[in-house]
Amino acid sequence: MAADSDPESEVFEITDFTTASEWERFISRVEEVLNDWKLIGSRVGKPLEKGEYTSGTWEESSQEISFADFKFSITHHYLKQESAENDGRDELEEDAYPLAMQDLLCINNDFPPRAHCLVRWFGVREFVVISPGANCEAIISESKCSLLLSSVSIALANTGCQVPLFVQIQQKHRKMFSGECQGPGVRSDFEMVHLRRVPSQYNHLSGLLDIFKNKIGCPLTPLPPINISIRFTYVLQDWQQCSWPQQPPDFDALLAGEVGGVEFGKLPFGACEDPISELHLAATWPSLTEGIVVDNDVYSDLDPLQAPHWSVRVRTAENPQCLLGEFLTEFFKICCRKETTEEILGRSTAEEEGKENSDITQALSKLTEPSTAVPIHKLSVSSMVHSARKRIRRHRRVPESPLNNDVLNSILLYLFPDAALDKADVSEVRPPQQSPDRQSEDYHLYNQLKSCPSDSLTHRLALCICMVNFHHGGVRAVAHLWQEFVLEMRYRWENNCLIYGLASGPPDLRCCLLHQKLQMLNCCIERKKARDDGKKSSSSDGARDRSRGAPEGAGPEGAGPAEAAGKSWDSWSDSEDEFFECVSDTEEMKEDKEEAENRSRSKPEGRLQPHGTHTLLNTQEPLYIPITQEPAPMTEDLLEEQSEVLAKLGTSAEGAHLRARMQSACLLSDMESFKAANPGCTLLDFVRWYSPRDYVEEQVTDADGRVEVRGELSARMKIPGNMWVEAWETARATPARRQKRLFDDTKEAEKVLHYLALQKPSELTRHLLPCVLHAALLKIKEEESAEDLPSVRSSLQQISSSASKILRHPNPEFKKLEDVISQLMAVEAVIARARSLKAKFGVCGGEREREEDGDELERFVSSLLEEPEVCVSGAGRGPAGNVIHKLFVSSQRAALLAPMEEETLRSGGSDDRKAFPDFPPPAGREILLRTCVPRPAPYSKALPQRLFCVLMRDEFRLAGAFSSDTSFF
Repeated sequence: MAADSDPESEVFEITDFTTASEWERFISRVEEVLNDWKLIGSRVGKPLEKGEYTSGTWEESSQEISFADFKFSITHHYLKQESAENDGRDELEEDAYPLAMQDLLCINNDFPPRAHCLVRWFGVREFVVISPGANCEAIISESKCSLLLSSVSIALANTGCQVPLFVQIQQKHRKMFSGECQGPGVRSDFEMVHLRRVPSQYNHLSGLLDIFKNKIGCPLTPLPPINISIRFTYVLQDWQQCSWPQQPPDFDALLAGEVGGVEFGKLPFGACEDPISELHLAATWPSLTEGIVVDNDVYSDLDPLQAPHWSVRVRTAENPQCLLGEFLTEFFKICCRKETTEEILGRSTAEEEGKENSDITQALSKLTEPSTAVPIHKLSVSSMVHSARKRIRRHRRVPESPLNNDVLNSILLYLFPDAALDKADVSEVRPPQQSPDRQSEDYHLYNQLKSCPSDSLTHRLALCICMVNFHHGGVRAVAHLWQEFVLEMRYRWENNCLIYGLASGPPDLRCCLLHQKLQMLNCCIERKKARDDGKKSSSSDGARDRSRGAPEGAGPEGAGPAEAAGKSWDSWSDSEDEFFECVSDTEEMKEDKEEAENRSRSKPEGRLQPHGTHTLLNTQEPLYIPITQEPAPMTEDLLEEQSEVLAKLGTSAEGAHLRARMQSACLLSDMESFKAANPGCTLLDFVRWYSPRDYVEEQVTDADGRVEVRGELSARMKIPGNMWVEAWETARATPARRQKRLFDDTKEAEKVLHYLALQKPSELTRHLLPCVLHAALLKIKEEESAEDLPSVRSSLQQISSSASKILRHPNPEFKKLEDVISQLMAVEAVIARARSLKAKFGVCGGEREREEDGDELERFVSSLLEEPEVCVSGAGRGPAGNVIHKLFVSSQRAALLAPMEEETLRSGGSDDRKAFPDFPPPAGREILLRTCVPRPAPYSKALPQRLFCVLMRDEFRLAGAFSSDTSFF
């Protein structure tokens, strides 16, 4: 207590009123932002052109500010205009109105179809908005609103900024703004009223004029004229009188299996519902005066047919169901699954049969097994067989196969049209659809997308998988079809039947991996078929020769160069026992080889044709090109695997030597063939044919003075340890038909078939997804060519470019692929909208009376697709206006259940129009009032005043900009 009573222990709190408060800091922060954006001082801009608010570029910049702990976002919106400051700087007047006040009276941009709401309501080209932050509550109380408006007023006064500054108040969905604009001696206040219902006394033009006159409070007795602009919007939602142009596919025929090859070769296209949901007609009366038009609660002169300006916009359906987009989406869903084919289809038939047989065969053995758990009376042959049969019946209750036989046979016949004829005679088979132009850019699109040619088997398989997945059972049907496809591949391999629809030659690395695998299998079938055919022909020729008593040396070895010129090594008799797969190291084999080499020196083998006029350097005999083995074809995964193996060998000398030996297998084979065809040849002879640039010739003068041309190996061939020299020394004179095969077609074919059999449905669809996207792009291009839409063409180029970058990656991201599919769906919707509009406006039909009217309608429809709002030439009296009028009349008749008669569609008959109006009540009415009056005193400056009124069924909004003179009041 004594301490508390001590006067020295008392603490005095001193309040420093010079410290800035939170309110003052907020104002200072607003001023800093305005200075950073260089909004200080007067603003000069070009005069606004008509429609510039819609066609121009709007930009914005934003920053975060705070009032204590309350976050605000301040955003600067402005119309980008080039060299506006420099053009008007010299013409700047000292007492000029702010740019925003000049915009209040501009009539060139009334009712812009696409702009910020403040631009539409107040007509300003530049403004700043302060709104609550993203996670902050709305400013509802009057005190907070007044505090913000005071802050704005002080900041504008301190900085001299002439750009209007708005503050968003109330809930955000109400779009309520209050603001202020200051200039030299003038100020404009931006105010707003928002109600849910339209008051009855203000439901017409006369009531709104009363509000405007009372608000401006002009003391002048002859009130200056008020400029009035009116826009009524009528909505058309009923399209019953318009037939939907999309022809839906025959789903009953598809599900019943009555499907021809043509159906499987085509992707569906188009929207299942009308993509145009509404048509908005805006009838506009610009620049009226108060005495010209009458609109009150009793009578109105505002007939839309008499409006001088019509404009139309269409409202599209959100995410319309489109056939091609549905196909692509359902196909892409399989890529995300993880089940194997066995898990989807269950146990295979072979496994079931094996299980059944084991149950029956083990019935007797189970009788003799000692078991205490089984009662004695059940140990009989009949009981054991009965239990086995019950298990068999239980296993046989397998659900029906996903694809019925009719559909499956139709698909297989579409994939393999040569199956209907003799598979050996493929030349008579016609493609199931019209073959594309191989020189066109669309045909070579597969090079960019890494898919496959559009006339190939892989392309048809992708279309069938897509169709089966959507119409015939989903992923189970896909697994069933793939299983049948793999069985067909094995059948063709075992029976030497070439695969129809694949280009001959090695795998094309520009295509997808699945297409490369099928091409590899086809190469194997070609090699096997050529070998088997050669075996049959050689056996028949041998039998003929033996019957005729052919002379010695009349075999293939004795054939001359002219006869062997057109033969490849596959055409020779090369049965399995003629290939030496392994080499013995015994002395006897070595002696046999030496004898064979000695014989080969006198008897050349495997000659194809002479190599021009070249001769062997040592013997001066003609140099022959040998028959060689073709290099082994490889797919991209095998090339990648080989490169990894070679890279793992390292950079050591031993690794480099081993790598060179692995890469020289084809070189060694060619050397052996060359030695067999040219006995007595040297490495120089081989290099002259195989690598001419490594044979260097030079002129040499001998002792007698004669000039001779001598050749030698290049410098790189003389490097010690050169692989060519080592290979030449180890190479034996062996013709290609007696060499070990470089390409083991049996092994490679089994590897391909095993690879195909192990593919899951998800892996299969990932392989075929580039082909499906390729087919979708071709389908959209085909459909677009009939509509001629420039925006769609540019979009397709962008989609193709982005898809090619994504699909080139070995494992493309699913998210990016989804984006590509979404872009394709958007393009399909655009084409569907174009067809819908053309059908509604009669562009595609033959109902047009004049050709110029048809051209006008085509331009009008194309503009509707490209622009947010399109002006109707001639308003209600033009060709497009007549069609729109008929659409509204038909909709009104249908809504009022009135009979459709040709007389009622004409403009005559006023009594009938009163009973059945041509247009419904306007869905929205917008009235713009403008004038220029002195305010607040009669001797004040005449300043612009503006009131924008919006009247809808559930909204009543007044947005006013009222200017006043702050110097003389």
